[in-house]
Amino acid sequence: MDFVESVKRFLLNNRVDAEFRVFEQSTKNSQLAANALGCSVSQIAKSIVFLGERVYVVVISGDKRVDTNKLSQIVGERVRIATPEEVYKFTGYKVGGVPPFPHKEEVKVLLDSSLKRFAYVWAAAGCENALFKIEVNKMFELLGAKEVDVAITS
Repeated sequence: MDFVESVKRFLLNNRVDAEFRVFEQSTKNSQLAANALGCSVSQIAKSIVFLGERVYVVVISGDKRVDTNKLSQIVGERVRIATPEEVYKFTGYKVGGVPPFPHKEEVKVLLDSSLKRFAYVWAAAGCENALFKIEVNKMFELLGAKEVDVAITS
């Protein structure tokens, strides 16, 4: 199944309406995605995969970086960022296209509080040139995820 179709099907099955955009150019990082959309980098929801005993996907605003020490404290174990091979193995997507959901393996998705600054955000839709727009509150509701604060503070 096409990667974007798996995200669309997941949203459809959960009765969530989302706008999808596919671009000719890459949107594989927050800046490229924001440039393609004409929005702020902060309105991009990036999904970053971390490994400990479990697999964690942290969804955080594009203008923020994950503090691995904060994340380790919250999840109760030492974590490290996943390699591109591990990202694909556990999520089924390549780096630059990892959506907040669905994933190949069971992973724990954590949504950073930085996302709550916006009514909606844009997230990767399964490949490095597709994005979808979703209401932030709907994403929290859909994932049953608790809000965490794992952003590096300056």
